[in-house]
Amino acid sequence: MSQKLAASAENLFVDAGGIRYAYRRFGKVGRTPLLCLQHFTGTLDNWDPAIVDAHAQDREVILFENAGVGLSTGDVAPTIAGMAEHVLHFLNALNLTKVHILGYSLGGFLAQEIAIARPDLVDRLILSGSAPEGGAGAGMDRPELIAIYTDGAISPPEKLRRLFFPATPVGADAADAFLDRLASRTAAPDLPPGPAVATTQLQAMIDWANWTGDVAAKLARIPHRTLVTNGSNDTMIPTANSFTLAAHLPDATLIIYPNAGHGALFQHHLDYVAHTRRFLTET
Repeated sequence: MSQKLAASAENLFVDAGGIRYAYRRFGKVGRTPLLCLQHFTGTLDNWDPAIVDAHAQDREVILFENAGVGLSTGDVAPTIAGMAEHVLHFLNALNLTKVHILGYSLGGFLAQEIAIARPDLVDRLILSGSAPEGGAGAGMDRPELIAIYTDGAISPPEKLRRLFFPATPVGADAADAFLDRLASRTAAPDLPPGPAVATTQLQAMIDWANWTGDVAAKLARIPHRTLVTNGSNDTMIPTANSFTLAAHLPDATLIIYPNAGHGALFQHHLDYVAHTRRFLTET
């Protein structure tokens, strides 16, 4: 497969279990591919080219779109486990037997479920802006957040600005740069998420956060080498959840980026890329 970067990578499709999954695949063939699992209501177009293009220099990058989102057919699964099952169907359809996973926000929930359900399939995990099942505040259902999600007068780019970046001059500059990078795509775009996506995903996240099981015991079932990252003040999925992940995952490293929130990986993209590429290549 010839190398392609995010701006020009075509929309690809594969059928499995009655669902037509949309995805993009590009980068250097040879090493273990990096599967990227997206945030709440995010589509293929929401992946930061600065991050995925950098990883494509090392390995193939696979951007996955879950059932019922964007160009993928079917309905959004009502549970995190159900969403993770779709990922497994997709990987089986591509005959992939080993992947690294970058799970951002909601995608990090799925990554944990996949690592437990199919530990042989996963090599290393990157969990950014995420939380364990039962993590406090991980449902993202606080009134100030819902007010932004549901305000039809706020454009999608402006919602990303308000939710992902701090309301500081540095945060504003980082938001502008991030949105410019998202707008750089030249190939056919994805479809925006339909109205059912936010409702169904949000309820699944609330149920995940409200789980009352043994968080430490569940995380202990994920032996994979894991990099946990977040911003110092994540107001969407509170930063404390990243400390919980790092404390109870058996082989985890934690990086907290300063003066940043949920979009720390975009605000500090140069550092984030350096850290994540090193993590996936070091022995």
